[in-house]
Amino acid sequence: MSRIFCIANQKGGVGKTTTCVNLAAGLAKVGQRVLLVDLDPQGNATMGSGVDKRTLETNVYDVLLETASVAEAKVRAEKAGYDVLGANRELAGAEVELVALERRNERLRGALKVAAPDYDFVLIDCPPSLNLLTLNGLCSAHGVIVPMQCEYFALEGLTDLVNTIKQVHANLNRDLELIGLLRVMFDPRITLQTQVSEQLKAHFGDKVFDSVIPRNVRLAEAPSYGLPGVVFDPASRGAQAFVQFAAEMVERVGDQRLTA
Repeated sequence: MSRIFCIANQKGGVGKTTTCVNLAAGLAKVGQRVLLVDLDPQGNATMGSGVDKRTLETNVYDVLLETASVAEAKVRAEKAGYDVLGANRELAGAEVELVALERRNERLRGALKVAAPDYDFVLIDCPPSLNLLTLNGLCSAHGVIVPMQCEYFALEGLTDLVNTIKQVHANLNRDLELIGLLRVMFDPRITLQTQVSEQLKAHFGDKVFDSVIPRNVRLAEAPSYGLPGVVFDPASRGAQAFVQFAAEMVERVGDQRLTA
């Protein structure tokens, strides 16, 4: 059975897309079948996977409006090693169109239910706001992975996100849970970041992933080449950290299946 995870954080600029594309590439590198779903109209996860969003004939917009299936709309990110359900500016109009439709929160869930058997992992890159697109992602997922910087304002945003997850779990998707917090852009030389990291571990315990993604120039450069950092420079510290994180995810999911 495939596992479907949202990469979400209501705060912008925290590395959601970087996490999504590099986790997808890391999972592919350790032998997993992966589908990346881009739910952000900016299409950054699409472009960062090496897929030109401007040339997409069908995309996630068509899937949400049920004019195409995932199998028809997906494309292969050959260099990255995974499939992409891409997005572009068309997706911005989907929100308006979805409002008047039945099952508006569950369009993606139905589509992924058909496609999920072909994959071990489905990763959904959500926009940095709680809108109908994000709700479609949360209603489709088994869990949420939260990338966050170890800074004060990030803690405030985390409280809002945890409350959102609880509300969606109670009202829309009983399968949804917080899978874990991933510390990103981490610099151990900064005292505040180390302190916030310790606070996270004290409060959330094993919900904080062991893997830590360091601040890394090569990860930041990779999108301009249309590649995940894991593929762009596999030897970089950031890439190696994401491969380690992918292995940790596989282990966690395996443990959950054994205890389910």
